Amino acid sequence: QSPAPTSEGSVSREELEQRLEATRQELREDIRAQTATQAVANNDWQEEWTEEKRKLELFTLDGYLRVRPTLFYKFDLGKPALPTGTPLGRQLWTRSPRSAAEQTQAGANMRFRLDPSFNVSEDVRIKAQVDALDNILLGSNPDSAYSGDGRNNFTLFSENQSPSNSAVSAFKDTVHVRRAYGEVTTPVGILRFGRMGSHWGLGMLRNDGNCLDCDYGDTVDRIQFVTEPFAGWYVTPMLDFNSEGLSTEKANALGEPVDLTQSDDAHSLVLAIARRDTDQQQKAKLDNNQGVLNYGLYFTYRTQRYATTTETGVPFDTANPSNPINVASPAFVPRGGTLYIPDLWFKYAEKSFRIEAEFAAQLGNIDGRALTANDPTTQSLRVAQFGGVLQTEFHVIPEKLHLGIEVGFASGDKAPGFGNYPGRQGTGSDGNTAPGDVEGRQYSCDTGGCSDNAIRNFRFNRDYRVDLILWRSILNGVTDAFYVRPGLKYSIAEGFDVFGSVIYSQAFYAESTPSYASKSLGLEADIGARYITEDGFVAGIDYGILFPLDGLKDMGLPGQELSTAHAIRGMLAIRF
Repeated sequence: QSPAPTSEGSVSREELEQRLEATRQELREDIRAQTATQAVANNDWQEEWTEEKRKLELFTLDGYLRVRPTLFYKFDLGKPALPTGTPLGRQLWTRSPRSAAEQTQAGANMRFRLDPSFNVSEDVRIKAQVDALDNILLGSNPDSAYSGDGRNNFTLFSENQSPSNSAVSAFKDTVHVRRAYGEVTTPVGILRFGRMGSHWGLGMLRNDGNCLDCDYGDTVDRIQFVTEPFAGWYVTPMLDFNSEGLSTEKANALGEPVDLTQSDDAHSLVLAIARRDTDQQQKAKLDNNQGVLNYGLYFTYRTQRYATTTETGVPFDTANPSNPINVASPAFVPRGGTLYIPDLWFKYAEKSFRIEAEFAAQLGNIDGRALTANDPTTQSLRVAQFGGVLQTEFHVIPEKLHLGIEVGFASGDKAPGFGNYPGRQGTGSDGNTAPGDVEGRQYSCDTGGCSDNAIRNFRFNRDYRVDLILWRSILNGVTDAFYVRPGLKYSIAEGFDVFGSVIYSQAFYAESTPSYASKSLGLEADIGARYITEDGFVAGIDYGILFPLDGLKDMGLPGQELSTAHAIRGMLAIRF
């Protein structure tokens, strides 16, 4: 039966149902907006919500597929090859194993990242991050190399790429489950628990690696609770399980593992306090010509009493590597380590400019620096590291031309080498670094004592990118130096940007450089273009040229001529 006609001003049943549905939808959006507001109190600002809210679905899937062609030229800076057996601490760049005359290294790699979310309800979610073919070099798994079936004697005839299985057909598996955690929205805050990303501020120290061109990403085992005691203020206590040490967990074993002792655990107590607007609130303020002021403190307290030999490189029986070590009589070395890590972040923005900064320190001590039970256990180390970044951006022509300058520094000392990889052996006695080394530990101890017992070199996160060549590829992260980086970006059309920057880098101490005489490291110029469509396609290309300065010359060769290094990096990606 048709509904009765309605007079002007009355409401039909269909209109009433439409209004009710609109009201229900508005309530859903309000709940999601509140969840988004609380979620930003997490140290991972960039993870959760976009301006356009989705309808609640049982399963949602985000992620991307990327392919990155690269070409590196003269990254060894034209230096002569080192003699066979030279410790890694002296090595600047991995050369071609066939011939030192080969100075071009080119290829392409890919990654397929999935970020699924299982929405049990509007208040309960399970989230994960899974990488497939993570940074796989295209062409690295030909069937002729691993199949063993005798079909192709020559790689020249290979027509197929084999799936990656670690220790069988490749060095790593095809699929990696990086993160999995639960998230529960309660009336007083958000509870998270599991293995999750860690990010704070500009990402100088803690970076979750969720950018399209990132390679690493910090992942922590954590329990945290996000609260908002006052509007715009977020307080987040966290407990991190950094290392549990010796346990009954074994390869291919089922059942519940047991942490055998708490004495070798490394745990962190973390407290983050921040005043922050959501992205929607920031956009509204800027559109109304208001300023946006956000800031916060991320403080970590970490301790460890002992370390086991499983931590220091002896996880298996050397006579039979398939068997775990005998947990009945493990070797412990006193560690007595304590770290205090404050990390301050500040941001002020108006419609025409932005100023953002991050400053962090790592302070503490290590009572016993021994790595094995045979090392001296009474030598202590001090930790005193400082680092910071200041970014400025000016919108000279709104929506078109942006100019900016960035400065950053990471503390160091006169210990030889930069210290991004302290596990690499130096050319000095007992593995210590010696003048002219590029890498190695930043303290100097042997059986006779410590001539330098302080670790002062602050290290930027490797996913915090400053340039294309020097810090990103050759030295693998800013440390023991400062840099100045003016740059610009110009929008040619919607979604199509060109950009460029010049980076001057200098060490704090000449003794840290390969030259052992000069502080200046390099002057690099980078340019690029990026095209992004509304449906998620991304294409880009970057070119960099590095003019190495005297600090990168070899010690004792002040007249050495270094070669200019070049890099071309491409990007083809699809976001979803």
